[in-house]
Amino acid sequence: MAKESTTQRYKALGDRLKDTREADSKNDLIDAIKGALAVHAPLGSPSAIEAAGTRFKNAAANSDHLHQDVVKIAGSGLPDVWTGNTGAKAAEVVNAAGRALDRQTTALHNGGIALHSLADALRAAQSQDSTARSELQQVLNQLGGREGLLDEWFEDDDDEAKRKKAQQAAIPHVESMLDAAKKADEATRAAARDLNKLASEARAGKLPVINGVTSADKLVLAETSGPDGPTELNELLTANDMKRSGEYLNKMNDKDRADFEKLLAASGSPQERAYLMKALAAGHNLDEIRTFQNKIHGKNPEWLRTHLTPVHTESEDKSSGGVNDDGSNRNTDVVNFGTGVWRQKLGENAGENTCVASSTITARAMVDPLYALDLTGGPSGQENDPEAFQKRLLDEQHRVHTEGHGNEKGMEADGKGQVLEKEVSPHTGADFDYKKLPDDNARREILPDIEKAVADGKPVPIGIEGHDKDGKREGHALLIVGQEGNMLQIYNPWGFTTWVSEDDFINGHMDRAADHRVPTAYAVHLPR
Repeated sequence: MAKESTTQRYKALGDRLKDTREADSKNDLIDAIKGALAVHAPLGSPSAIEAAGTRFKNAAANSDHLHQDVVKIAGSGLPDVWTGNTGAKAAEVVNAAGRALDRQTTALHNGGIALHSLADALRAAQSQDSTARSELQQVLNQLGGREGLLDEWFEDDDDEAKRKKAQQAAIPHVESMLDAAKKADEATRAAARDLNKLASEARAGKLPVINGVTSADKLVLAETSGPDGPTELNELLTANDMKRSGEYLNKMNDKDRADFEKLLAASGSPQERAYLMKALAAGHNLDEIRTFQNKIHGKNPEWLRTHLTPVHTESEDKSSGGVNDDGSNRNTDVVNFGTGVWRQKLGENAGENTCVASSTITARAMVDPLYALDLTGGPSGQENDPEAFQKRLLDEQHRVHTEGHGNEKGMEADGKGQVLEKEVSPHTGADFDYKKLPDDNARREILPDIEKAVADGKPVPIGIEGHDKDGKREGHALLIVGQEGNMLQIYNPWGFTTWVSEDDFINGHMDRAADHRVPTAYAVHLPR
């Protein structure tokens, strides 16, 4: 049992609690209690975890002083004549260093908080489990040995009374062990979530040592975000982008690498450089990237964002804003290109249920800026016509829907897997595993993997469903595109994003991201 996850222990104790409540013989009760005691107590050393958290916090305090010094340097007026090999000017570098140090300070501090919270929760869970486990062992001892076959067949009134008394004594102790397991599970998942997120945000470190790309260049690239909205929610290069672009650069011959570095150096802005790196991470060759730069060169950051980044987070507000009568969140952000919207064709005359195709297209556009520009800017890359964009988007939805053997009812899981592997995997390097989510424990257990994938920059497709009073099923496809704390950012191919909590995902309230017809997440295609 020691190798089981915290979620598996929680589920096992839930099953043993059910057995304890339903035991109708002494032997059944003994088996149920022994089964509960066999589930391993919460593992880990709170003191060691706490010590690590303290080291994080101390490091954060030291980083804070350094950050203040860097801010002073950034404001002192630095010459633009100094540049890195990719054209990262001195002011850009120092400002990026300030943001990185600020992020580092926050990361170290929050990492310390996450570890201290885990230590406190684990210490409390272990103490609670130990007390309940000891009391449960006493109940087991008082029950005595198992009944023989003949005695088990017949339970007189006295034996029944003793068994029920022991049963009523055992139940609260198993409940207490279950509660301790739940607390340990929740604390462990929260710590894993927060630490994975902090690790993924250290993007500069994901770019390996590359000739011609200095540490200053890496820093500016990692800290570049789109205009408007919270910086930390709109970085252009993900951890996966940095890792893959570095791998592709290292595979280039000397001439191609020198040519690519010239493209970076000639860029008109940090955002333009970042999109070139993102194009490289998406797997495009040098000729394709050169053509791409010719289309975007000199464009201002707002033009680049609207044409190349379909999902942009406008606000830090992750609240639901309350819910509508149909169960959906009121707080949503339209995913738009001008007056055009990144959405599937809706209404009775849509002809095809293209939610899978639409979410797949958006996932690809999020990781492949050349594909995004084909849709928004047309063949020339210079168009700014929302109606033309909408037509191209609908045509693409039809293509992908057909590719996945979809029909008027939608697309099956096999077809969804095929279109994801063809349309998205080549641009992220991640294949997809189809995981069914039959219950809340399965959803709880998979959350850390989902959140790590999203933190690394790999959108995660999920399926949600519901049944009406007659048992008729409704299904819909969504995309998890962001994660902050215990909140998940969801793209709905009806044309908007919104935020739902981890508890909503686990406990069947995904109607917050859609409507009451489809409340339950039943499957996920998890990027490997």
